[in-house]
Amino acid sequence: MSSFPRTLGELRRSSFSEQRLRHRRVKDELRENLIAHLRQNAAIFPGIVGYEDTVVPQIVNAILSRHNFILLGLRGQAKSRILRALTTLLDGQMPYVTGCEIRDNPYAPICRRCREEIARLGNETPISYLTPDERYVEKLATPDVTIADLIGDVDPIKAARGGHELSSEYTVHYGLLPRANRGIFAINELPDLAGKIQVGLFNIMQEGDVQIKGYPVRLPLDVAIVFSANPEDYTARGKIITPLKDRIGSEIRTHYPATVDEGIAITAQEAWTSRNSHALHLPTYIQQVIERIAFAAREDKKIDKRSGVSQRLPISAMENVVSNAERRAISNDEKIVVPRISDVYAALTAITGKLELEYEGEMKGADHVGRELIRTAIAKTYDEYFTGANMQQIVQWFDLGGEVQLSDSVPAAEALENLKEIQGLLDKLTPLGVSQKESAERQVSAAEFILEGLHAHKRIGRSEERVFKAGEKKPEPVREKSFEADDRPYRQRRQFN
Repeated sequence: MSSFPRTLGELRRSSFSEQRLRHRRVKDELRENLIAHLRQNAAIFPGIVGYEDTVVPQIVNAILSRHNFILLGLRGQAKSRILRALTTLLDGQMPYVTGCEIRDNPYAPICRRCREEIARLGNETPISYLTPDERYVEKLATPDVTIADLIGDVDPIKAARGGHELSSEYTVHYGLLPRANRGIFAINELPDLAGKIQVGLFNIMQEGDVQIKGYPVRLPLDVAIVFSANPEDYTARGKIITPLKDRIGSEIRTHYPATVDEGIAITAQEAWTSRNSHALHLPTYIQQVIERIAFAAREDKKIDKRSGVSQRLPISAMENVVSNAERRAISNDEKIVVPRISDVYAALTAITGKLELEYEGEMKGADHVGRELIRTAIAKTYDEYFTGANMQQIVQWFDLGGEVQLSDSVPAAEALENLKEIQGLLDKLTPLGVSQKESAERQVSAAEFILEGLHAHKRIGRSEERVFKAGEKKPEPVREKSFEADDRPYRQRRQFN
């Protein structure tokens, strides 16, 4: 930034046009830069997956309309990430009067200190610059947030030290909203903000100025205000007061990934899987199982749908799955990390904490519900690869008394030797993209997935110690003799009578 103008005089002679900076407000800036992105067919919000045809067009419309807007969605739907991505639509550098708490416009200062500074120094007034990230201010709404936090308060210590009247602007300690001047101010979980604090947002949204502590201190702030909220709070509990709701220009609803592939793309982008210790091979079927756990949870009646199932569930689960596989590779001195289904069960701790259970779920317990979700996800993924496949030879091997134990810590070479005893199993790995020439780690992972799929469909059994064995045979139903119906031939009954 050393090449940028450092004084007001240099600024006036530079490309930072006075006419442009004086009259171009933040919402105009967002709109103009967005239009430039659209003309270049550039990505509007890089890294936001699955919203290209749903949420993003609505946000584009809100920005083009110069609206303050709110994102409504359950937890883990990238609301905060989208709000923070709005900074990509801000200018690279924004000049302001050096030392100003509210980042005042050098050409049109609104605070008393800056006006007096410019009047005293003229063209020698020092100028500094704001980056897009510095122009974004975010506040998580909580019940204890005060007007002073958001708007500001009179500081009697400043008044005493400077000998100022309490009504003087020099005594004001500015809150977050004035400090977001010429930028974006975001409030997350808006319904949690107390009603009287929400009232304090009216004037800035409608009239564009603020009043502090009842004193006639007016600041015509230039700020774009955006919000996020849970739709359950926003509608059912009614915590957003009507006048504030009426002043929000656009209401945009977010959603969870519509397809498993979208979920996989998000998880692959967000999860920390690139470890330095070992090479990692992450099978597609493992990714699908992990993602389908979240999909199954969102449909399960034992889980509270009002709370939602965050996309953080598959992200955290993926990281734990890779870590468990990494631990096994380190302990057994293996060269490659290949997760198995047993690693998914080992990642149960990353799943249960993300679930808000209904009464039925609480009665069964989070661990039981989590294991059911994993089993459902395995069954659906197995069907994608092996619907119609003949697995009778494998099932028969177990029915004849065969057993095999596959602990999540057993070395791949040892596990593979045990799996080779199961007739026909290793011949079925082809649909998973694995051949018998592959590494032991990849073969074991694929073979275990097949066994887990058969277990999920109740064709073979498995103990808690991960011993695969024959499934339990259901006994034939016993036909009970009725005392009312007589099954003797009609002729016999007639003779008897």
